[in-house]
Amino acid sequence: MEIRKDILWRVYLCYIGIMIIGVLVLAKTFYIQQVEGKFWRGMGDSLHLKYMPINAARGSIYSEDGNILSTSIPVFDVYVDFCAEGLRAKNGLLFKENIDSLALRMSQVFGDKSKETYKNDLELAYQNKERYYLLKRKISYDEMSLMRDFPLVRLGRNKSGFIYDIRDKRINPYVLLANRTIGLSRKDSSKNVGLERTYDSLLRGESGQRLMRYTSGAYMPVEGAEVDPVNGKDIITTLDTYIQDVAEDELMQMMVGNNSEHGSVIVMEVATGKIKAIANLGKEAEGVYTENLNYGIGKATEPGSVFKLATLLSLLDDKYVTIDSKVDCEGGAKSFYGLRIKDSHLGTGTISVKDAFARSSNVAFAKLAFQYYQDQPMKWYQHLDRFRLTKLTGVDIIATSGRPTIKSPSSKSWGKTTIPYMAHGYEELVTPLHMLMLYNAVANNGKMMKPYLVNSVKENGVEIQKFVPEVLVDKICNDEAIAQAKVCLRAVVDSVHGTGYKILTDSNYSISGKTGTAVSALDNSGYNKGNKIYQSSFIGYFPSENPKYSIAVVIQNNKNSKQYYGAVVAGKVFKKVSDRIYNHFLSKPNFKNEAVLDTSVHNYFGIKNDMQSIFSGLGITYADSNASGLWRNASLSGKKAKLAEPTDLNTAQNIMPNFVGMGLKDALYLLENKGLTATISGKGKVISQSLYPGTSFKKGQKIILMLN
Repeated sequence: MEIRKDILWRVYLCYIGIMIIGVLVLAKTFYIQQVEGKFWRGMGDSLHLKYMPINAARGSIYSEDGNILSTSIPVFDVYVDFCAEGLRAKNGLLFKENIDSLALRMSQVFGDKSKETYKNDLELAYQNKERYYLLKRKISYDEMSLMRDFPLVRLGRNKSGFIYDIRDKRINPYVLLANRTIGLSRKDSSKNVGLERTYDSLLRGESGQRLMRYTSGAYMPVEGAEVDPVNGKDIITTLDTYIQDVAEDELMQMMVGNNSEHGSVIVMEVATGKIKAIANLGKEAEGVYTENLNYGIGKATEPGSVFKLATLLSLLDDKYVTIDSKVDCEGGAKSFYGLRIKDSHLGTGTISVKDAFARSSNVAFAKLAFQYYQDQPMKWYQHLDRFRLTKLTGVDIIATSGRPTIKSPSSKSWGKTTIPYMAHGYEELVTPLHMLMLYNAVANNGKMMKPYLVNSVKENGVEIQKFVPEVLVDKICNDEAIAQAKVCLRAVVDSVHGTGYKILTDSNYSISGKTGTAVSALDNSGYNKGNKIYQSSFIGYFPSENPKYSIAVVIQNNKNSKQYYGAVVAGKVFKKVSDRIYNHFLSKPNFKNEAVLDTSVHNYFGIKNDMQSIFSGLGITYADSNASGLWRNASLSGKKAKLAEPTDLNTAQNIMPNFVGMGLKDALYLLENKGLTATISGKGKVISQSLYPGTSFKKGQKIILMLN
């Protein structure tokens, strides 16, 4: 009996203990649900829900003449939620009924997989109940529009499970055109370059937010839980697409023809400081020229003889000389403390300062600077500082504006030969833009303008910020000095002894400027070791009487370059660019009232059958020198034409043809047959092309054709 009571007591005790524990568990459960429930539910949601940013549509960058230089286009990633109610209803009836036709359409439109592969992939993802299956990445808007009409997809998100994730892709429609100046927009904005970096805060807009749920190893958007982004603003630049294309075209032709290393062309509007074009080309390892660096703004080099303008202005401003003062060039060679300076042409004796500038005498300007500034070097330095050669240019491109190196008398590297060497363009480093600002100031009667690249900022087409010309220096020197300097710059081109005479004198408008041929000390190898390497320059403005544009052309040659003098390399590019700008913007056509017979010869290019039909219809007699071939060059004079098979048309599949002179229809026919993609600007015949004739290309590569 006692044993039984003892056992029952123990049972009751265990039961009571279990009851107490149960009550405690229930109490704790109630406490967690009711008292701490909000906290724990929030904790659970935080593990599965997350706000993620929605990038705003980045603003576009436009040229001054209204063309898009950089813009964003939408691209779409397509996901499928295979746990969507519509796909799972009735044992997956919708999915099974549409899978074959869906896989077929996917294969037909995208062509990257067979119908069977698409079907197998989709069925496997369906079986695994994947919640955020990536079906396609980076499809275009047109492809996405087609996809919305696919079987199953057209039933809508809830029934099909299809989800579209939109984002932007940055493109430059003109590809090479001003590519380094416009810049690159990367995911990490700190790595942007050019205007894309300078104006990133305006272009990128304000990001929105989207609530995402973490499911099956991926985040899915939660519908109705979004904060819309604020799109970026548009930038209107000072660049002109015609001038930019001309600058790049002429620079490319010279670089390729002369096998040069790198070069730049900058075109500036004299009165305002607006930069109308910056062309930069550098040779890559495989021999192809690209815009790999902003040489015009970001690379400081020893300028050579174009720096003599700074020396001349200093001497004239201090009234130490006039342009009629005489200077003895001592036969074209002179030593300063054991270091010899010589002219490119020996034998010159006593001549005027004007003639010394036109002939580009190193000895003359080294002697004059040494004579008047050797004992007062700070006065010399103050002139260079006033010309802003000691400062950054102030142009609105972050991290690419090259810092100049101008020695001061307090510098440790200042020596007895510093002034004579600086006077003719050595022992200092400046960018082409620095020198262009000085020449532009002379053209602008002594007023130095700040160079700038952006006209305005627009939001939804409405101008919200406007940039206006800014004067950096009211007068870089006195009016008499400016007037005399203009005479000297004109003499470089007009004088028989001028270094630019033979190249630039043949023109129906006037040009003023200065040539420069600098020996480059590359890789710290000095100036006189092995074969010399030269930098060719020409900086000037036109028309001389009423300057509208100033241009700097600076080209770095290499040991294999055929030409190296400033006039025949940079001067030729200057002349071709200025000719095309003058004819396009400044020349006034002389119209006559009476009609006269056109006896001049006109050349045309096109398909043989088309030309024969046109000439027959117009009653023009023609003679064809070839019986075979598709293409013809036509030479038309009066009412007679001669047809001949073109000799410069590249028929090899991977060699770039010469499209210049073609009509748009013929050019498109030829380039599409070669697998090229074209961007067209203008009307009429092709006057230039972005890919140089005779060079190799890849199928699908883009080419820009300028028509006029």
